[in-house]
Amino acid sequence: MITRVAVCLVVVVLLGAIPAGVAGGSATAPTPETSATQHTLDAGINSGESAATPTVNRDATRLASTSDVLERTTTLRQLPAQPGTFETAMTFDVPEPMTGLEIDLESEAEVHTAAGFEATDRGTYRWDETTESPTVRFTMPANRTGMVDGHTSQPVAETAVTAPTIDGERGYSFLETGEWGVVRVPTVGLSYRTATSDPIGIEETVTVDGPGAAGTELAVFGEVTEHERTVDGERIRLVVLEAADLRERPTEILDSLEAASGRLDVGSSTTEAVIVAVPTDVDWGSRGLQYGPSDAWVVADAPLAEATNVWLHEYVHIRQRFANPGVGTASDSEWLIEAQAEYYAGLLAYEQELIPFREFSRLLERGTASPAADAVLTEPSTWGDSNANYRKGALVYGDLDRQLRLATDGDRSLDDVFRSLNAKDGQVREADVLEALERAGNAAIRERAERYTRTTETPEPWTRFEHRDAFDQPRATIEYGLGTDPISVDDHSWERWDRTDIDGIDDRWRPDSGTDRGVLAVPAGERVTVPVAASNVGERAGTADVVLQAGGEIVAESQHHLESGEHASETLSWTPTDPGIYDVLVGDDRLTVVVRSTTSLTVTDLRVSPERIDPGESVTATATVTAGDDRPAAGTLEFQTAAETVSGQPIALAPGETGTVEVDLQFNEDGRYEIVAGGQSTTVTVGGVLGSIESMPGFGGIAGIVALAVALAVVLVGRRR
Repeated sequence: MITRVAVCLVVVVLLGAIPAGVAGGSATAPTPETSATQHTLDAGINSGESAATPTVNRDATRLASTSDVLERTTTLRQLPAQPGTFETAMTFDVPEPMTGLEIDLESEAEVHTAAGFEATDRGTYRWDETTESPTVRFTMPANRTGMVDGHTSQPVAETAVTAPTIDGERGYSFLETGEWGVVRVPTVGLSYRTATSDPIGIEETVTVDGPGAAGTELAVFGEVTEHERTVDGERIRLVVLEAADLRERPTEILDSLEAASGRLDVGSSTTEAVIVAVPTDVDWGSRGLQYGPSDAWVVADAPLAEATNVWLHEYVHIRQRFANPGVGTASDSEWLIEAQAEYYAGLLAYEQELIPFREFSRLLERGTASPAADAVLTEPSTWGDSNANYRKGALVYGDLDRQLRLATDGDRSLDDVFRSLNAKDGQVREADVLEALERAGNAAIRERAERYTRTTETPEPWTRFEHRDAFDQPRATIEYGLGTDPISVDDHSWERWDRTDIDGIDDRWRPDSGTDRGVLAVPAGERVTVPVAASNVGERAGTADVVLQAGGEIVAESQHHLESGEHASETLSWTPTDPGIYDVLVGDDRLTVVVRSTTSLTVTDLRVSPERIDPGESVTATATVTAGDDRPAAGTLEFQTAAETVSGQPIALAPGETGTVEVDLQFNEDGRYEIVAGGQSTTVTVGGVLGSIESMPGFGGIAGIVALAVALAVVLVGRRR
């Protein structure tokens, strides 16, 4: 008798973010308190080892109370009597397939209660496996100084070396005063165990108990006023602390951010961007900080009418997916992060007519002066306190942008290179940047980049007339959208539902803009192929950049040269791995894609036909399935025998809908064989001699199950300033 191995999946995840950089300061390595760690159950989250890619899904809608999502709710509470400290409660809604959970808090966390968790001798907390929603409550120090692993605008003083210091460190990056506070959301490491290999999504909600507001990785304590603007599905929240004296009108700040959102066709748009206006009378280490994938703070007295526009600088960082920890840049391309943000801050301010060209030109001229001009951009060790990545970096980036526009008669710009880097999987290196420049332009553009980034040579700024010649050229007008062919999953034509016919989809995920193209449910791990189309509706020929976005990230792209009036159609593919609800975008067309694991399907009946066969013949096993909860379901059902596992065709079901999945199974020897699918079983008789049943573990009286633990390390990190 053959017994099969039951797979027990152990996943290790670090939940939380790591800040970005500081505008104007040299980048440094993450501090131990913020560095992400790839760890096993007996390792702390602050060991300082390298980080892996996160699996926590922040841009998917919640599938709470389902069988394939672990939802973590983090509630932060201010402690006015203890300035510099705040309280955190983390609650985990454990899905049914999960059989074990262990969490690892930051070393600075002081735990007060742990309902449903038991402390281990390793300093972690293990779920008691009976409490449905275990909760741990702890306090954390709030105040942080010096460089955090994030991205910043220019420092408070003219150079980083003269910026305010506190106890030898640069000024505050996070602060809680007892009256108000801006704090980072604590991280948590976790590992979990399931009885199957089906993926489980991890989703997070962050709230503030009391006055305040929360993003994904940054929270605010105190009375606030919120202002909102939605642009192409991106919700921009401007949170103004009552203690802050805002220099500009909120509507004017949002007007500028809205214009920037529409202007930056670079992909990586978030579902929600949160920007906080903080009081100015604090020794901040910088004038702005972008932290986590979509949060930032800016000093309240930051003006719009300046070339070093902090509001725009931090927003550009939010759009830099390639600079996120978990993706990140190598040291030889690190200069690009702040150079890009500084350059676009000035360029967008000029294009929005917030500043005259002479102010934009002065921004670029800073890169020609020593010591910044003497630095080598690809060698951060040469930057010193010169802020060369901001100063010389912005000039070099702008020079390449202008030369690329001239070389392609306005068809290409560094926006296209920006988008290409955002679409890259894995760390961005100098070679990736150079290859993207050459693809967009030519070998001469690449050589120019090598000249100004690998040496101390510095380009000259350009005049207003030279700017006009390069930047005011007409470009092709391309319209993008879904094609007319059906969407397919694993090469099978796939049903798309009208949104009004599907329950379980949150109303807030109805598209705010664009054309709603319906809802579909797909199995995690299966390839989704989407037909796309591009049309040149203008008079000028040019390049069509066809992009498929899911959850705010570019998951596939292609390019076509289109003459005026020409059309192109093709397919782009995406393989989602984590359960959740995703906003999928092609041009102005939007799809809501519900990604589920097979545990979302319930098998209600399993039959085999015929029930008796001769050796060498096949039977057809048919499983009747329905959605296991009140959401759309999808999965690839496995049929198991003692000898093999056969996957059926992927299936999707609306809530309340029933379907069937069939597979053919062949048996070559006499005997009785058990067939199992989704917890149901049936038998088939082969030949004329009846013997013992060749059964599956857990069904035909098998005495034991051997568990195989597979460790997957995943880490969640944050972002820039």
